Amino acid sequence: MKRTLLVLLTLAAAVAGALGSGVPARADLPPLIDRALIYGDPDISTARLSPDGLHMSFIKPYKNARNIWVKGLDEPFSAARPLSADSRPVTAYFWSHDSKYVLYAQDKGGNENFHVYAVDPSAAADPATGVPAARDLTPLENVRALIFAVPEDQPDVMIVGLNDRDAAYHDVYRVKIASGNRELMFKNTEKVGFWMCDRAGKLRFAFREKEDGGNELLRVDGDKLVRIYETTYLEEASPVGFDKDEKRLYIETNKGDDGDLTRLELMDPATGSTEVVESDPEKQVDFGEAVFDDQTHELMATAYIGDRVRIYPKTERCKKDLERIRKALPAGNLGLGSSTRDMHYSLISVSSDVEPGATYLYDREKGTFKLQYRIREKLDRKQLAAMTPIRYRARDGMMIPAYLTLPKGVPAKNLPVVINPHGGPWARDQWGYNPDAQFLANRGYAVLQPNFRSSTGYGKKFLNAGNKQWGTGAMQNDLTDGVKHLIDQGIADPKRVAIYGGSYGGYATLAGVTFTPELYACAIPYVAPSSLITLIESFPAYWKPFLKGSWYLRVGDPADPNDRKDLEARSPLNFIDRINVPMLVVHGANDPRVKKAESEAIVAALRDKGRAVEYLVAPDEGHGFRAPENRMALAVSMERFLAKHLGGRAQQDVPAELASHLAEITVDPATVKVDKGAGAEALAQAKTAPLPAADGNLVKPATLDYAQHIETGGRSIDITVHRTIEEAKQGDRPCWRLTEAATSPMGTSTTVYDVDRGSLGPIQCQVSGRATIKISYSPTSISGEMGMGGQTMPISQNLDAPVFAAGAAFDAVLSALPLTDGYQASYRIFEITSQKVRPMRLKVSGTEKVSVKAGSFDTWVLQAEPLDGDDAGTATYHVTRDAPHQMISASGKLPAAMGGGTLKTELVSVASASR
Repeated sequence: MKRTLLVLLTLAAAVAGALGSGVPARADLPPLIDRALIYGDPDISTARLSPDGLHMSFIKPYKNARNIWVKGLDEPFSAARPLSADSRPVTAYFWSHDSKYVLYAQDKGGNENFHVYAVDPSAAADPATGVPAARDLTPLENVRALIFAVPEDQPDVMIVGLNDRDAAYHDVYRVKIASGNRELMFKNTEKVGFWMCDRAGKLRFAFREKEDGGNELLRVDGDKLVRIYETTYLEEASPVGFDKDEKRLYIETNKGDDGDLTRLELMDPATGSTEVVESDPEKQVDFGEAVFDDQTHELMATAYIGDRVRIYPKTERCKKDLERIRKALPAGNLGLGSSTRDMHYSLISVSSDVEPGATYLYDREKGTFKLQYRIREKLDRKQLAAMTPIRYRARDGMMIPAYLTLPKGVPAKNLPVVINPHGGPWARDQWGYNPDAQFLANRGYAVLQPNFRSSTGYGKKFLNAGNKQWGTGAMQNDLTDGVKHLIDQGIADPKRVAIYGGSYGGYATLAGVTFTPELYACAIPYVAPSSLITLIESFPAYWKPFLKGSWYLRVGDPADPNDRKDLEARSPLNFIDRINVPMLVVHGANDPRVKKAESEAIVAALRDKGRAVEYLVAPDEGHGFRAPENRMALAVSMERFLAKHLGGRAQQDVPAELASHLAEITVDPATVKVDKGAGAEALAQAKTAPLPAADGNLVKPATLDYAQHIETGGRSIDITVHRTIEEAKQGDRPCWRLTEAATSPMGTSTTVYDVDRGSLGPIQCQVSGRATIKISYSPTSISGEMGMGGQTMPISQNLDAPVFAAGAAFDAVLSALPLTDGYQASYRIFEITSQKVRPMRLKVSGTEKVSVKAGSFDTWVLQAEPLDGDDAGTATYHVTRDAPHQMISASGKLPAAMGGGTLKTELVSVASASR
C-alpha cells in the first residue's frame, strides 16, 4: 500500500537495450551477449497455479506479444494453449478463487486507463484469434479500473474502483465475473484513495490523504467512515492484511518520534490501538513484506530488503519449507509465486544478480522440488557480472547505499561509467538480476545505481531528507558524490561518465547535465520531465487523492508563488544554455504521467541552441516501453550512442526488421514543434492584461430556466437550473446577485454569486447542498473553503491580476460585453474544481438563428478557448445579439476533476428580460 501511495512516478518499464557501433571488442571482456537474450521477450515467465491445483498458467509470446497460456499441472509446456491474443503485452493477471476464470488488466497504447478482462480457460477458442473470447468487465471509456479485492468467500465477485463519475476518485463496485453486472457499494464522495475488503467482500477500511498531506485510516461503518489512525505527511502508515480471524488488522507504520524505521503492528479496529509485532531484527531497513498462508490465513513469514532480501518464518510449516528450500535449491532471492488453496503445491522462484530466475514446483506432501523453467534459458549465466552492495559518504556526511556492477574480466580501473538513478523517486533499487546493469556491464561499462535520499526502505529520516531537494539539492548531490566516489576509488575515468535514467531518473539525468555540466560526457533521459511545473500541473486526475502529501509538500506546489519560483529554479528546461553534452532523448507518445511535451520541449530547445540531440518516440507506448520491438530498437540506439561517446563495445549486427522499426520511431529533431497552445505571446498577455470592459448597467433583473445535459464516462445526467438576477448589496457595495438552483438525480444545490454592479467583478460565491463552498474575491487574492462529507479544504489563491468568476457570474459578464463582428478579448477565470486561474480567449465567430424551448433568437456565436494547453473549458456560447446578451445555449468540455465529458445548456424560459 505504501508503494501504491508514494511510488506515483515509479518507472513502469525498464529500458530495452542493445547498442550498435563499430568499437572493437576488448579481448579480456566476455563475449558480447546478443541484445535479444536480455531485452527480447522471455519464452516463459510469470507462472500461476490455479487455486484447485489442476492447472498452471504463464506468460509466453503469442502473435508477437506477451500473452497468457494455460496447461494442465502435469502436462508439458508444449501442450499449453493460449488464453489471450492482445497486441499489447499482458503484464498482470490472476485466477479467480474458484479457478473458473483467468482475469487480467490491459490498457490502450500505454495510457494507463486499465480495464479488467475475464477469460474462461475451458471455453473453445475463436478460430479468428486462436483464443477464447475475453470479456471486458469494466467497459467504460477514459476510465481507470482499480481492483480492490477478489473475495475468497465470493469467488464470482470482484471489488473494483471506477472513476467514471469523478475522474479523481474511484467509486466502489461489486462486479460479477460471470455476467459483468456491477452494483455500487460505496459512492466515493469522501475523497478516499484506497479501500480494503475482508474475505467475504465486505468493505472494512478506507485510506485517504488529509488536507495537511498526512494520511488517515478509516473504519467503514455502513455508509459512514470513522477515523481510527492518522499520520503526518512526514510519517507513513498503511494496511497490510487481516489476522487469521479478520478481527484485527496488520499495519506498517513509523508513526511517532520513538522510531525511524517502519514496523509491523497489529491493530484493534474498534479502538485504533496497536501493538508492535516486529521490526527489522538487524535495525537497518523498513519493514518489507508480510506473507500469509493461503489455507490458514496466518502470518506465515516476513521479509526485509537490506543489501539483499532476508526472510523470517513465522509458522512451523514455513520454517520447514525454508529448511527444505535452502537444502535443495541454489542460493539467491526466494519468491513465492502462488500456491494452491490447500497449500499442497507452491511455485518457488530463485533469482540472483547472475540468475534472471528459475521456477520450481514444490510438492509439500512429498517435500520435492521440480524445475519448471528458467527465465531467458539461452542467456549464459557464466557471462553475467556480479552486482555488489556498496556505501559511500555524501558531502554532508550521510551514507548513501548503492549497487555497483563492474564489467566482468577487466580490472576495476579507469572504466567508462554509467550512473543509473532509479525512478520514483520514492522507490529503491535492490540486489538481483537487472537487465540494464548486465547489458551495460557486458558492453564494458561500470554501472552505479545509487539509492539517493528520498529512496524508500531506509527509514523516514532518509526519505524526508530528500524533501524539496530535487535538481539543485541534496538528492542530486548524492548522485554527484557517487561519481566522485568512483573517481576517487580509481574505478571511473572522469572523462567517460554518462548518466541514464527513466521517469524521476530521467529528470535526474537532465538535472545532472544541467546543474553539473562538467561531470558527464553524455546523457540518456528516458520519459523524463524537463519542467517540474508542467509535470505537476498535467498529472492525471486520479492522482489527486495523493498529491498533497507526496508532490506538493515533498517537491512543491505550483499554485504557491514561493514554491513555483523554486520549481522553476529546479527545472532543467529553464537552463538549456548549460547543457553542453550529446543527448539521446526517449519518450512514449501516450505517457499519462510525464507528457511527451516534456521531451519535445527539451529536444526543441537543444536543437535551437545547436546542441547534439537524438530523439526516439514510440507511438504505441506510455511511461516506459513494454513492446519488445520498442525495447530492442531503443537498445540499438542507446548502445550506439554510448559507444560513440564513451568508447564501449557494441553489437554490430541489427536484423533488417529491427533496423526498420528503429527508423520508424526515430524522430528528426528538426521536425519537432513545441505546442504552445494559442501561442506563448497570447498566453503571457492573457495572464496579466486588463479584463475586458463589461458594462454592468446593461444587466437587467430576470428569471431564467435552463435545461442542462452532461455526458461523461458513458453516463448521462440531466439537470434543471432556475436562475434569478436581482439587485442587492454587499455591505455598502451595490451588486448584482445571481442565484442558481440546480436539481439533478443527486439532489439540489444552490449557488449564489455577488458581482460588482458596475464592473461585474466577483465579490463572493456561496454554494450549499451536498457540497458547501464559500469564497471571497479581491483583485489580488481569492480565499475561502470547500466542504463535503464533514471534510473541509481551504481555498487560497494569490492573483497576479483580477479574474472573472465562472458559472452564472461569467454569463452576466457575457451579457454586458460590447459584442460586434470580429470582437475578441483575453480574460482569466477562476476554476473552483481545480483551484486554478485559467487564461482564456473569447471571440465572436459569427451569428446564428437558434431555436430552443424558450423560442427562436438571433444570436452571436462566441468561442471560448483556453490558452494554457488544457482544452477543458473550451466552449461555444449563443447569446442574444441585443444587450443584455442573455445566454440562449452553450456547449463545453468539462474539466477532468468533474469527470471530463461535455455539458450542454439550453434556455427553457425567460421572464423580465429583453430578447
